[in-house]
Amino acid sequence: MPPSATETRRKLLDAATRAFADRGVAEASLIDITRQAGQRNRAALRYHFGSRDGVLCAVLERHVELLHRREGELLAIARAAPDDAVAPVVEAVVRPAVELAATGWRGRCALVILAQLVEEDQEALDPRVRDVLARTGGYEVYALLAERMAPVGDAVRAERFALVTSFILRAVADRARAEERPAPGRPQLPLDAFTDELVTLVTAMVSAPSDLTVPTP
Repeated sequence: MPPSATETRRKLLDAATRAFADRGVAEASLIDITRQAGQRNRAALRYHFGSRDGVLCAVLERHVELLHRREGELLAIARAAPDDAVAPVVEAVVRPAVELAATGWRGRCALVILAQLVEEDQEALDPRVRDVLARTGGYEVYALLAERMAPVGDAVRAERFALVTSFILRAVADRARAEERPAPGRPQLPLDAFTDELVTLVTAMVSAPSDLTVPTP
């Protein structure tokens, strides 16, 4: 019996998830993704998703509900904290990422993909991709973080946000990947301690003063 459309779609999404994380969103071959999914029809991916951006959106869409729900819950806690409390806002970024990584390899790969997208010019992203990213709730968290972090110029703030986001996502994904290795690596902190330490580090990063001025182009 031929596989159902739902099963074909799942296999394509799984193959795309691995390829985008391992080789890059822009660099991964759509033909290789189709082949890894066991599809003989080279047009299968475009048939189901339309384009590279279409399959990227579908990959991320799998995780939107978890991120949106947890970031929303933690954002409410952060808003109830004192106006100068930075750590609760940082937790609204860190803890959902840790929880997503704990869901398995798909969540870990999604974090790597998100870290790639953070490094891109957001205006250059496909509008559908920007919409998926917006629905995770992250933009609201960063808006609150901008109010509470150290006062810096717009360019420095944008750079800090990009750096800390990439740091968080890759640190969480790397830790999850290390736990999956058959051979033990360096000793790891327990997950709760790792999460607390990551929150502490990022809070210090965004709270550090800066007198850097960036000339307006």
